[in-house]
Amino acid sequence: MIDDFKPVSRPGKSLRKALSERTGVATNTDTESFKTPEEVAAAQALEPPTAIEPLPPTDSPPTALQAPHKGRFAVLALHWPPGRKEWISLAVFVLLVGGASAGWLLTRHAAPVVASKPRVAVVKKPVVVVPTTVPSALTGLPVAPSLNAGPVTGVMIENSDEARPQSGLGSAGVVFEAIAEGGITRFLALFQDTAPDNVGPIRSARPYYEQWALGFDAGYAHVGGSPEALADIKTWGVRDLDQYYNGGSYHRVSNRAAPHNVYTGIAILNQVEAKKGYTSSNFTSFPRQAATPAKVPTARTINLTLSGPDYNVVYQYNAATNSYLRSEAGVPHIDANTNTQISPKVVIALVMPYSIEADGYHSVYTTIGSGPVYVFQDGLMTVGQWAKSSNASQFIFTDSSGAVIKLNPGQTWLTAIAKTSNVTSTP
Repeated sequence: MIDDFKPVSRPGKSLRKALSERTGVATNTDTESFKTPEEVAAAQALEPPTAIEPLPPTDSPPTALQAPHKGRFAVLALHWPPGRKEWISLAVFVLLVGGASAGWLLTRHAAPVVASKPRVAVVKKPVVVVPTTVPSALTGLPVAPSLNAGPVTGVMIENSDEARPQSGLGSAGVVFEAIAEGGITRFLALFQDTAPDNVGPIRSARPYYEQWALGFDAGYAHVGGSPEALADIKTWGVRDLDQYYNGGSYHRVSNRAAPHNVYTGIAILNQVEAKKGYTSSNFTSFPRQAATPAKVPTARTINLTLSGPDYNVVYQYNAATNSYLRSEAGVPHIDANTNTQISPKVVIALVMPYSIEADGYHSVYTTIGSGPVYVFQDGLMTVGQWAKSSNASQFIFTDSSGAVIKLNPGQTWLTAIAKTSNVTSTP
């Protein structure tokens, strides 16, 4: 009966025991049937000792599974079929190898980590736009800003028959016209935007021209002058550019007889002004407006009577250029520098008291005060009042309602007239 419960010996068990004895490593017995301690003791009591069956002889060397393992590599001994311990060892080995490989790949291919710089807010500075052109202080025309910073230069130009045609009048920004002596007219030409190289012929000074020059804080180029004018230059503080004291800045031409042959250039006069400290001019500009030509001009022809046929002036309105073509003595008034007819954009007739000095020769104009004014522009005529309160002050023009009369940009030509009846216009 007891033998009926004797466990059946399995070769696999004997082989594992043999391997255990040879290698010194306990085999995994997880594949054996589980027995309680009581069952193991009962079985040992009933089962007589059994001799260990010898291993079958073999001529071939032991396999990897059979090879003996000693020392520190003994723990790597494998059994077949693998038991729980082998599976755990294999899993640990795979994890270690996989982790090492992954670490190697990461360190080999990963891009270096660069610490990012803190972002700095960029503050954009406002762009300062410098205008390329500005309205001229003298003419209202667009000019480079640097031109307004320069001085205004006035030149006394004569108008006798021997002086015609003059040079530079067509390039002036503002021109004043009046009788100088013996019925002969003369011009004060003011330059700032332009600088013709040839201006003349130049003649002597008069007090009222000096007062007009002072209103523009201008240098005053002339060849001598009347005794009163020369005294007023010093008294009034006129920026004197007299040829007698600055002879190197003037020259005489050979195709004109003296005294009608003295000429200069604006750039040369500017050098004289710079040496004297006259580097800029502080004055009040004429108020300007955008030109608006009349659809139906009412003042196509302007007649200004001064002293006689040789000096009386006629202007003819040119709608194409919105300007006035100037004639005197019955012929077009030509600028010798350009050989073109002088054509101001604005024509102004200043009606002011006129007389002759006790010598019966030199003219006298009352230019400080007020009086009637006729302003011609855009083919129209505006009647109003002029006013000038002092030598250094500027002319102010107002219409019949008292509003300031604004002028078109361009050359402005002002003529002193003795009485209102000497100013007429026709459509």
